[in-house]
Amino acid sequence: MSTFLLEIGTEELPADFARLALPQLEQLVRRDLTEQRLSHGVVTTTSTPRRIALLVEGLPAAAADLEEERKGPPAGQAFKDGVPTPAAIGFAKRCGIAPEALELRDTPKGPFVFARVLERGRPTAAVLAEHIPQWIGALQGRRFMRWGEGESRFSRPVRWLVALLDATVIPVTLQGSDPEVRAGNTSRGHRLLAESVTIPSAGAYAESLAAVGVQVDRAGRAAAIRSAVLEAAAALGARPDLPDDLFDELTDLVEAPLLIEGSVAEQSLGLPPEVLSTVMRAHQRYVPLYLSGAASDPLALDAKDALLPRFLCIGNGLPAASDTVRRGNERVLKARLADAEFFVQADRAVPSIDRRDRLARVTFAEGLGSLLDRVERIEWLTDVLLEQLQLGAATGDHARRAAHLCKHDLVSQMVGEFPELQGIIGGKYLLAEGEPRAVALAVLEHYLPRGAGDDLPSSDAGAVVALAERLELLLSIYAKGERPSGSSDPYALRRAGNGLLQILWERGWSLDLQALLRRATAHWSQLLPHFSVQAPALATELAEFLRQRLVSLLEEQGVDGDLVQAVAGEGVAIERVLSDPADARQRADLLAALRASGELAGVQAVVTRAARLAEKGSLDAARLSPAGVVDAALFEKPSEAAMLQVLEQLQPIAAGEGAARYGELARALAASRDTLAAFFDGDQSVMVMADEPAVRTNRLNLLGLLRNQASVLADFSRIAG
Repeated sequence: MSTFLLEIGTEELPADFARLALPQLEQLVRRDLTEQRLSHGVVTTTSTPRRIALLVEGLPAAAADLEEERKGPPAGQAFKDGVPTPAAIGFAKRCGIAPEALELRDTPKGPFVFARVLERGRPTAAVLAEHIPQWIGALQGRRFMRWGEGESRFSRPVRWLVALLDATVIPVTLQGSDPEVRAGNTSRGHRLLAESVTIPSAGAYAESLAAVGVQVDRAGRAAAIRSAVLEAAAALGARPDLPDDLFDELTDLVEAPLLIEGSVAEQSLGLPPEVLSTVMRAHQRYVPLYLSGAASDPLALDAKDALLPRFLCIGNGLPAASDTVRRGNERVLKARLADAEFFVQADRAVPSIDRRDRLARVTFAEGLGSLLDRVERIEWLTDVLLEQLQLGAATGDHARRAAHLCKHDLVSQMVGEFPELQGIIGGKYLLAEGEPRAVALAVLEHYLPRGAGDDLPSSDAGAVVALAERLELLLSIYAKGERPSGSSDPYALRRAGNGLLQILWERGWSLDLQALLRRATAHWSQLLPHFSVQAPALATELAEFLRQRLVSLLEEQGVDGDLVQAVAGEGVAIERVLSDPADARQRADLLAALRASGELAGVQAVVTRAARLAEKGSLDAARLSPAGVVDAALFEKPSEAAMLQVLEQLQPIAAGEGAARYGELARALAASRDTLAAFFDGDQSVMVMADEPAVRTNRLNLLGLLRNQASVLADFSRIAG
């Protein structure tokens, strides 16, 4: 068995390319080797900033032979008086055998000719030589480029190619490259250590590159970086601010990681901690160091109690040059932080209320007016939300003030330079100007959550303004006529819908979104007459969009798809889903718990059977009480009376208020399972579809009531058995 090595050597690649390319390359290789009948062992992909590499172990010398039987024309068409006809000769030629080798066999449709075909497996080296250019050409990524006068496209110019089957070079030429690239056994080492290195065999790849300063194993490089950062931070009594995206980027920016520790000027700690960390992480790829155990204050105006005056970075140079690199990094950071200090001072010279007025000069989106117009729409929605949620006077005052000022920092110099700080810097400026902390915090939090897994607003006022901001975006962009489609969602409407629902769920607020959408779309049709908004149609479309987001969120959180459909799917009335999205979440969670405990199946069996028969009746789906629709005088068996007694016990629970009734309803259904089952089976069971119309209707009404009462919890017909 042999090992195959493919290394695509390039100029420095974008840090994110490897994470996109490696799984693609592995999938392509696995697919094509399988199609070519080449068995193999472990497939490994790895990368450095200057190479994408693949290793395949356990390859045989050649692909497996393929023996198959092919059916040809009918015997009568293939032979005339025992002599092959052109039909037989053509079929034999296509199969690569002589006409004399054809066999005659009887089939259910009569005698036919057959051919046994043996396709010899191709040599492994030939298969690889054919596919290597295809694999390279099939890789996709952002911002591909051409170079020289060639027509090849790749993330960065391809400069060398290593293709080895054990120690044998696979002859491959990349057509369209300039200069022409031919495969060999020569790779390149660290830029500062060695220009080239010979790879004696595929199995010696990592060892050969390590000798010239390249840690080619991406996973090993990542582990080394994380270990070095954690050890250095622990030695300083600090916690490293190393989010996953920065960690991945550092891993893909270096071939020989070297930890360097640098200093931050003490005066820079007078800036807010988020300013320092943003400059370090997002702009310089440094690792900020937070004081271990320091309290986190999102509105802190300086970093003195949060950050150490130190940072860590991962270099790609030689250890001897570490001091030079450190001084250079400190100098660059000092200049960046000096700029930030200037921006803060310039912003603080202008009151936030004056910046709000400047929003009138900035267009939000075509046809939707300025950012100031948007703020005024957010204020209107904030008032409507406060009216429905009834959160108290103080919360209302803080939310209204926060909505009034929520976007003022979008025209600040700090946000112009560091867009990541919008909301954060706005809240800090307001606190520094003397606004109540609750107002400043609400301005900061109205951007939350920024994405999946992000924090949610911690304050009621912040949550209200966050809801208003997302509703305004959905209403305005939908009124404009734009919709998310496929992977295209330029206004992040899906994220806005998700955030809206997550906030309601987290705070446990009951909000009638359906009524809110009807009221808001009517208002939007007056605000934006040039879009000719049809308010009812827009409300319906937005409601369905939010239903989709609710279903998607529940499934992402691990609720089984059938249970999600039972509480919020298309078969459930949209009013039921959106009149209280928190209610739908509670019911889904309860169903999941019942399934996990094994209690759901028994309840479902009885309810589903009743619901199927109830379809033959005409009972109103909203009816929950047996009074007036069930006549006990028509009962013929004790099981009917027992069924009525269960329905009378379930009715006040089903008609009740509050989420607690769902668990009570589920328990009551489970406890009544045997009584309900006796209605269908056993000595006391009844024939529902009785000949007597009055008796038949009476029994169908019993089943219809059970269906209706159970549907308060879920549409059981959607739940898989």
